Amino acid sequence: MSFKSGFISIIGRPNAGKSTLINQLVKQKIAIVSEKAQTTRDAIIGVLTEEEYQLVFIDTPGIHKPKHELGSRMNRASYAHFKGVDVIYYIIDGTEPFGKGDQFVMDKLATVKLPKFLIINKVDAMSENDLIAKINQFSEFGFTEIIPISAKENNNVDKLLEVTLEYTEEGVMYYPKDQVSAYPEQFIYAEIIREKILQLTEEEIPHSVAVTIERIVKKKNSTLINAVILVDRMSQKGIIIGKQGSMIKEIGLRAREELETIIGESVYLETFVRVEKNWRNRSRMLNQLGYIETEYE
Repeated sequence: MSFKSGFISIIGRPNAGKSTLINQLVKQKIAIVSEKAQTTRDAIIGVLTEEEYQLVFIDTPGIHKPKHELGSRMNRASYAHFKGVDVIYYIIDGTEPFGKGDQFVMDKLATVKLPKFLIINKVDAMSENDLIAKINQFSEFGFTEIIPISAKENNNVDKLLEVTLEYTEEGVMYYPKDQVSAYPEQFIYAEIIREKILQLTEEEIPHSVAVTIERIVKKKNSTLINAVILVDRMSQKGIIIGKQGSMIKEIGLRAREELETIIGESVYLETFVRVEKNWRNRSRMLNQLGYIETEYE
């Protein structure tokens, strides 16, 4: 029996549903999800392995107009995955009108000589006429396939997989069959904490926060995790801590509950909040946080 394998980039504008889709594709939560724009800051790798194939999905940061060096690095991380893969998914929010950001991505994709799928997401919130109009609007851009889905409702995702396999060839298994992500535990733990911050805060806070794990101590039946939450300004530190520590306590409670589910044992989570002024524009700070400069042609 032949075995297929392939790499698929998932690209799109912020809030199109890329992270929700990759979680559905690999049948497990590997990417944090939030209604806040620019939730994904790194390229997240998810792996789906079945008896006859292995597909490696790369969830990239949303392509946007950057306001700081972090945003520029996020965009370059996305552009780097326009090549070196077997298929590109361009996912859009079908309920949103076509805008300058879409045209910007279309212009970049025009030079890509790979199979390109247009994934129209959130069809559960669209009428049939609106869906037909959206398909017609994008049909001029030369997509190999156009597939409507609802990532949140897991609608038509199986069909997307079936079609994707038609564009992959015989290959090897790149990851162990029980592996669904390619990131160290520190990254996963930090992302879970950041997700809870995104869920609980508003305005500038979600975009101004980074989380780093300073220490993990494995004990007999428990794990101790020391996390540092970085913010831009002292006023943001006050918001994260909250009145009499109420916000940081709620962040820790929600994060610990999910961490215990993942790790399978008791978790003692210690969080500290530190001000690092203008960290999103400081190259050295970005490097330390893992937002490494990406080169692309």
